[in-house]
Amino acid sequence: MGARSFGLFLRSQRQWAAKPLIQEAANRFRDACREHNFAPHQASWHSYSTMCLCFKFQQILPHGSYLLNCGSPDPVVLEKSRATLVDELKRCEMLGLVYYNFHPGSTCGVISRDACMDLIAESINQAHKETTYVISVIENMCKQGNTIGGDFQELRGIIDRVKDKSRIGVCLDTCHAFAAGIVGSHLDRHENIGRGKIGLDGFRRIMNDPRLDHLPMILETPETDYGVEIALLNKLCSS
Repeated sequence: MGARSFGLFLRSQRQWAAKPLIQEAANRFRDACREHNFAPHQASWHSYSTMCLCFKFQQILPHGSYLLNCGSPDPVVLEKSRATLVDELKRCEMLGLVYYNFHPGSTCGVISRDACMDLIAESINQAHKETTYVISVIENMCKQGNTIGGDFQELRGIIDRVKDKSRIGVCLDTCHAFAAGIVGSHLDRHENIGRGKIGLDGFRRIMNDPRLDHLPMILETPETDYGVEIALLNKLCSS
C-alpha cells in the first residue's frame, strides 16, 4: 500500500489483563521489520536521529491502551495504569520500538487539572526509571469531558514536569486538534481524508510543511482502503 510508517497496539487496548510477550514473537517481529526496512532499535545506536539517518526515516508508532489514565484520582485505576505503562514500554524495548504514543489522562472531574498533570508526569517519570530508551509520546486531545491535553499548554505542563527531556515527545492528532479549537465540537470523531471538516486543503498544508518532514504519520481514519488514502496524501505533497 506504499506505507513508510505504521501504528500498532502492543496488547489488547480495551482490557487490563494481557498475556506476556514472548521473546520468540518479539524476534519474529524484529526480523519482519528488517525484511521490510522498518528498522528495529539496536543498542549500538547512540540516538534515534542516528537510526533515522541510517534507515531513511521509516518509523513505527505504537499506540497505548485506551484504558490508561496516568492522572487518575482513583488509586486503583492509577496503579493499573502505571503498571500497564511500564509493561507497554518494556514491550516496545523487546520489539525494538523507539516511540510509544498514549493519551495523557483525565481528572474524572474530581481533581484539579494541575494535580492531574502532576500525576501524569509522575507516572512517566516512574516508568522511565524502569525502562531504558523508549520515548513517551503524549497525544493532544479534543477537550472532551475532563481529559487533559486538549490545550497545548497542558502538554507543555506535563513535559515541564518530566525529568528526562530526551524521552518525552508529542503526537499531533489532527482530528483532536481541530475538534479542540474555537469552532470545534470537542468530540472525538475521525473521518476519512478529505471527507471531514479539515478538508483536503488542510491536509495539503500538512503534507507540504517542511517542519513535519521525516516524522511518522499514522492513519486513524475509519477502516477503508488505506492504500488509497496514502496515495491521496502523497499526491497532495506535489499539489
